[in-house]
Amino acid sequence: MPAVLVVDDDVALARALGINLRAHGYEVTIAHDGRAALADVARSRPAVVVLDLGLPDMDGLEVLAGLRGWTSVPVLVLSARSTSAEKVAALDAGADDYVTKPFGMDELLARVRAAVRRGAIDETVDAATAVVRTADFTVDLPAHRVTRDAAPVRLTPTEWSLLELLVRHRGKMVPAQQLLIEVWGRGYENENHYLRVYLAQLRRKLEPDPANPRYLITEPGLGYRFESD
Repeated sequence: MPAVLVVDDDVALARALGINLRAHGYEVTIAHDGRAALADVARSRPAVVVLDLGLPDMDGLEVLAGLRGWTSVPVLVLSARSTSAEKVAALDAGADDYVTKPFGMDELLARVRAAVRRGAIDETVDAATAVVRTADFTVDLPAHRVTRDAAPVRLTPTEWSLLELLVRHRGKMVPAQQLLIEVWGRGYENENHYLRVYLAQLRRKLEPDPANPRYLITEPGLGYRFESD
């Protein structure tokens, strides 16, 4: 039974979320402020965190930064902040998804399911292609690990899912729509800013010159390609 931590200071909304998530087979813990959320994640290690940005003791982005300092647990942000800049700021800070209030419960449940899948990928990999080495970093697909200069590179679950998909199709252009559907799910086909944000994050972590990528290549208007040579 996947565990979900709901972080929201709106007691009625948090209770409604808890009821609906439990009815769909999730184990739910509720926190009403940022400090309690950070403590709960450390203690219970949930499969997904549903995080409101407007908390009474600290901004949700601070909570997100605190989590990303040590864990890659998928984080689904809930917020009344609806501008594109605010969404991008949350995604850039390490959120895996962003839902604007008010929202439909069916949509939220679908996004929670997608987050659980992203955080628990365990695919069988052909041994001949299991480890991909470049001049600057190594991608170990079975171990879900990237190393650079012999040191591990910390990736969020979404960053890993995107990189893994590109690496599995290395040398081939993967259409943007396919990436969005496979990494985020149906209904995300037009969310191209997700790709821009996450590719920029991956390039900062992996490319020797992020402004002139050697490995994570953009095919303008079409999609993206991973080159290992």
